[in-house]
Amino acid sequence: MSNKYLKTGVALLASFFTVSPAWSADSAEVPAEERERLAELFESIEPGNVKSSPIDGWYMIQKGSLVAYISQDGRYLLQGDLIDLDSKVNLSEQSRTDARRELMSKLGDDETIVFAPKETKYTVTVFTDIDCTYCRRLHNQIEQYMANGIEIRYLLYPRGGPASAAWNTSEAVWCAKDRGEALTLAKLDREFESASCDASIVQDHYVLGQEVGLSGTPAIVLDDGELIAGYLPPDALKMRLEQKAALNGKIAASD
Repeated sequence: MSNKYLKTGVALLASFFTVSPAWSADSAEVPAEERERLAELFESIEPGNVKSSPIDGWYMIQKGSLVAYISQDGRYLLQGDLIDLDSKVNLSEQSRTDARRELMSKLGDDETIVFAPKETKYTVTVFTDIDCTYCRRLHNQIEQYMANGIEIRYLLYPRGGPASAAWNTSEAVWCAKDRGEALTLAKLDREFESASCDASIVQDHYVLGQEVGLSGTPAIVLDDGELIAGYLPPDALKMRLEQKAALNGKIAASD
């Protein structure tokens, strides 16, 4: 089978599965000695990252939205989506969504650059790079997003990393008196006034983006933890949020 048909088959298969609250991991179900034993196999994994899984003989390792599965004997590691064929639920994506929701809920407005409408109907968090084309296209329509009742909370994610020019510009944006105006001018390649300050928040945003599992920018995280990879026009994002709100309303009513 060619790569072309393989990719198409995977895409079609993924379209059949949705995220559902059918199962959730609880690290308390894993004995403490087991969590400690398996965590020692990895440099960056803590015991709390080892959780139960719906598969007998396997545990789940989760750090942020990064998910993998490990056999109880610690011999085999599996990375990929775990799908319940009976319920047609992508259990791995559910875990990622839960993790993203928790990570975003811990962010205060003082840790983001906020563009808020007079009346906020929806709030989304956007990882943005100063230079990326679609990040600039999104920001060029910021007034339309706000007119649709959507609050944008920006996190600075210079894709090139700490050695890039975008990283330095991001730090200057954060140290500006008016961060919103500075971000707008930076995306237009215009000069803006800045000052000296503690700009370590850029590093925090960058690490958070990695934990969320970004593959590029812009990346839009909805308040329920769903990740939209890439640019979505204002009206399309509004429609997406309205549909999600309506669906959640139906689920709440059925409960």
